[in-house]
Amino acid sequence: MNRTLMIICLLFSNLGGLKAQNPGMVIPLWKNGAPGFEKLRDIPEQAKDYWVKNINNPSITCFFPPKEKANGTSVLICPGGGHRLLVFNSEGIEPAKYLNSLGITVFVLKYRLARDTNSPYKIEIHAREDGERAMRLIRSRAKEWNLDSNRIGMMGFSAGGEVVDMVAFENWKYGNKTKDFINHYSSRPNFIIQIYPGPLFIPDSIPANSPSAFLLAANDDVCCSPSIVRLLNAYRKSKVSVETHIYAQGNHAFNMGYRSKLQSIHSWPQRLADWLKDNGFIN
Repeated sequence: MNRTLMIICLLFSNLGGLKAQNPGMVIPLWKNGAPGFEKLRDIPEQAKDYWVKNINNPSITCFFPPKEKANGTSVLICPGGGHRLLVFNSEGIEPAKYLNSLGITVFVLKYRLARDTNSPYKIEIHAREDGERAMRLIRSRAKEWNLDSNRIGMMGFSAGGEVVDMVAFENWKYGNKTKDFINHYSSRPNFIIQIYPGPLFIPDSIPANSPSAFLLAANDDVCCSPSIVRLLNAYRKSKVSVETHIYAQGNHAFNMGYRSKLQSIHSWPQRLADWLKDNGFIN
């Protein structure tokens, strides 16, 4: 009887290991909840149509490519939504699936929203903290997930681009040497992908060892096309590798371009694939 139970337990254990590789696995950034807000971790999120909000237990949702396609490159995606909600479907799941098709492992970040109703959070503190923690978490498990720790990037849409800027340019230090081993890893991305990023936290200058960048927006996007120009100028001053695409039309929030009637916007993901290939991030 004991032997039978043992075999059953082993079978379920193996099934659990297989399940861990399926797309959609959710991993909280902190086991016991975000520091200082542990009591809020069990408050349920709100989701409807295309969005998710009321994020109190920040997490990453994992999307793994087919094993035969996986190339070791990974990307942390930060969806937009004005820090009021997360456009989780079209700026999280859709780009994750596209990058999976290129062999890239993807993690979509649910970060805390400072402008959500009655939110106790601040963008420059808690959204940034979530972005840094997510990068450290991914890097800490790179070996387990067969990732190249020198090819971990960040991708931001709109407000999510502001999270990317905070992590990419404002804090490259390792975490505090605490008992939490994840804090021992660097939060620095090796490259960034900015799709109509928001205007906050764009530095006037960047260090010469900044991550290489792919920048894209529409010229008639009053909110965010200036962000692209500012980032481009900062990169050019520092002579850091950057590729920039500014389309004549498209406005804001065209997501992956799938629903656009403009051919240039509809096909923009191919420009990203070209850049990833030219820079050695995909085969």
